[in-house]
Amino acid sequence: MRALLVLVTIALAGCTYGAPSASGSGSDAGVTTIDVSLTAHAASAIGAGSSGGYAPAVLTIAAGSRVQFLNADSFAHTASLVSNAQKFPTSSPLGASALTAAGTTLSSGWSSGNLTAGARSPVLLADTPGTYLYGCFYHYGAPMRGAIVVR
Repeated sequence: MRALLVLVTIALAGCTYGAPSASGSGSDAGVTTIDVSLTAHAASAIGAGSSGGYAPAVLTIAAGSRVQFLNADSFAHTASLVSNAQKFPTSSPLGASALTAAGTTLSSGWSSGNLTAGARSPVLLADTPGTYLYGCFYHYGAPMRGAIVVR
């Protein structure tokens, strides 16, 4: 009976929200997930300006890490690089290209593409130290923006 309880506990731990998938379906082990939800993550002030809609608002990771976005809302979002910015621009710098997934590394131009409810972005490699600001094409002014700091 005790062995059965241990197996059930292990199985349920794999179902914990945000935990890497043991089967590899949906996400890869060792990938840091950024939660995307305009309704769950209120606006807050970060060094680059107003942030919201992503958790954490500022993700700090080591070079060589991998990151992925998961849309937890019931409507679409994107997570798209705000190129060459140290602060969030007042008006959205994101064009229609943000709706198409692009890029494999944080140092290149990248976008999650259109993430429908429950969708995951392609995995991005944190290849070069720096601060990468990003936002949502649809809700940039909400403000739906975040930052990834690679050390």
